[in-house]
Amino acid sequence: MDKKIVKLDSIERLKEELVKNNLYLPISEDIKVLRNPVNIGDKTIPNRIGIHPMEGCDGTKDGKPDELTIRRYDRFAKSGAGLLWLEATAVVNEGRANSRQLFINEDTKEDFKKLVTRIKQTAKDNYGEENIPYTVMQLTHSGRYSKPKDKPEPIIAAENEYLDPFLPKDYKTITDGELEALEDSYVKAAILAKETGIDAVDIKSCHRYLNSELLSAHLRSGKYGGSFENRTRFLIHIVDKIKSAVGEELDVTLRMNAYDAIPYPYGFGVDKQDFRKPDLYEPVRLIKMLRDRGIKLINISCGNPYYNPHIGRPYDLGPYNPLTTPLFNTVLMLNVVKTLQESVPEVAIVATGLSWLKDLSPYVAAGGIKEGWFKIAGFGRQAFAYPEFAKDILETGRLERSKCCICCSKCTEIMRTGGKAGCVIKDSEIYLPIYKQGITGEVNLNSDRIAEHI
Repeated sequence: MDKKIVKLDSIERLKEELVKNNLYLPISEDIKVLRNPVNIGDKTIPNRIGIHPMEGCDGTKDGKPDELTIRRYDRFAKSGAGLLWLEATAVVNEGRANSRQLFINEDTKEDFKKLVTRIKQTAKDNYGEENIPYTVMQLTHSGRYSKPKDKPEPIIAAENEYLDPFLPKDYKTITDGELEALEDSYVKAAILAKETGIDAVDIKSCHRYLNSELLSAHLRSGKYGGSFENRTRFLIHIVDKIKSAVGEELDVTLRMNAYDAIPYPYGFGVDKQDFRKPDLYEPVRLIKMLRDRGIKLINISCGNPYYNPHIGRPYDLGPYNPLTTPLFNTVLMLNVVKTLQESVPEVAIVATGLSWLKDLSPYVAAGGIKEGWFKIAGFGRQAFAYPEFAKDILETGRLERSKCCICCSKCTEIMRTGGKAGCVIKDSEIYLPIYKQGITGEVNLNSDRIAEHI
């Protein structure tokens, strides 16, 4: 495959590159389908554009939304997106990914309530009652990436020969008893989340944080490892317990890694002989179990931003040069989404991987929905760089290329060096000084080691 950087500056150029590389993406210049609502039970997502959970690392030390957090969600609320997925919010202090990660508890609940109320009121003021976004709070335990005091304090679910070399020697393996107790911490967090006015909670199951790691814990012993039933036990128990506690008052969903791209037996959703290929038998089996429990919305992701970010966040500039092109990785991810959506047509699957397409993304989003690849087009980095992107798509049918995310990975670099995350390029007044302050630190990626396996 030709790895030369190609400027995809028109639909025709995109189609040419797809044909040249024997790839396919659904494309439609008629974006009206993106304006259609989606029903999630008795609630409605007012349009087909969503903003993914993206952590700002800018809460207060005790886990409340701070000034930059509020600024970010003000911008997202004004974006026009029908689905607003709030960032990773810890359920226990030791599971925070950084000392400023949001953390919901009795002491912070009212601050989250103010944030949720503000989001909905801002959207109402800008777009009317019928366009208030459906909101999701992502509940998390960071597992091997826990760093509650700004130094690594990893808590792993299972050993992993590809990821463990990045850990300090004093890491801890969580016990079955601790996992069982943690299930109840998720339930307590969900009950508090309901009181904030949020529409749904996400039991975060992606990017190799704790629950994602459990899904691939083939080599773990005990009741949370080994068999498929054991590896999914933690997630299923949490879903069942939350539903038992709150009934239909709060929706339950998840952002799930469907394809880890880490060799078996350490990866979930991977071909046992060639980890570069997805094997979606188990992810499909899992989402059918979740559907049968009343889950109506699932957000799909792939890869690990700490280990193989090119899989889930195709980039033009990044920490290493992958063997595959960003276009290939975008197509791969969207095909994973397609397979899952086709397996559960009654569930609304949120697509990932559109931001790299920049101003061409609305046409792939519309094409994907028309051809049944997914029901909601999700955007991550694009919302950092271009917060009014959804409004522009829905009102004008297009994006301005000059405003789009350039996929330079600097928002990720800020996180790795301990800063508050945002777009260094398009929001430079706020984030360029933060980026410069941390740039002398090391990005938490071992490029040479990764290159051996991709």
